[in-house]
Amino acid sequence: MIKKIIFLLWGLLLFGFGIVLTVKSNLGTSPWDALHLGIINYISLTLGQVSQLTGIFVIMASWLMGMKPGWGTVANIYFIGFFIDVFMACQWIPIPNYWYSQLAMLLVGILVIGWASYFYLSAALGAGPRDSFMVGAIHKTGWPVWKVRTVIETTVAIVGYFLGGPVGIGTVIIALTLGPSIQWAFTIMGRRAQDIEHAPLMANDNN
Repeated sequence: MIKKIIFLLWGLLLFGFGIVLTVKSNLGTSPWDALHLGIINYISLTLGQVSQLTGIFVIMASWLMGMKPGWGTVANIYFIGFFIDVFMACQWIPIPNYWYSQLAMLLVGILVIGWASYFYLSAALGAGPRDSFMVGAIHKTGWPVWKVRTVIETTVAIVGYFLGGPVGIGTVIIALTLGPSIQWAFTIMGRRAQDIEHAPLMANDNN
């Protein structure tokens, strides 16, 4: 259990850090953050707080697909939003001025998020709202991780754009590469996201 908790918290910290790297690259945010920042145009909340609020609604949709939330799901909703706001406030994370440094920061962020997904999903304490939805869609469609994730990210980016979110070339890059980044991390470690059995928040008692 200690190992699971370490994997979970490390993954969530990496996830928050990776998101901030993609946001500060200034090439256009990730699809979900384009949505979050689009929502901020209408309500006075931080990026992390909107991420938490959106997570609640997404996990409800995932539950309807048969993906029961776990303690890791609850931790994901809170801690990723928390870490996003912490890292956004950090002065030591620079805002790059040249396109090649912007692209480098974006790609590093995508790589970090891919490994972050591996760590916290491997904790098997419950997938986060967005990944729970992804895994549920994998079970429903039978598609591979990269294909499901790419469809989800592209759809969210379109909605974020119409809400006024900062969609740019970076958004397109993330939408097309985040799924492969996650699958690459799982492939290196010899695992599949859909094979992980997550502990539900409330286990059924058949006694």
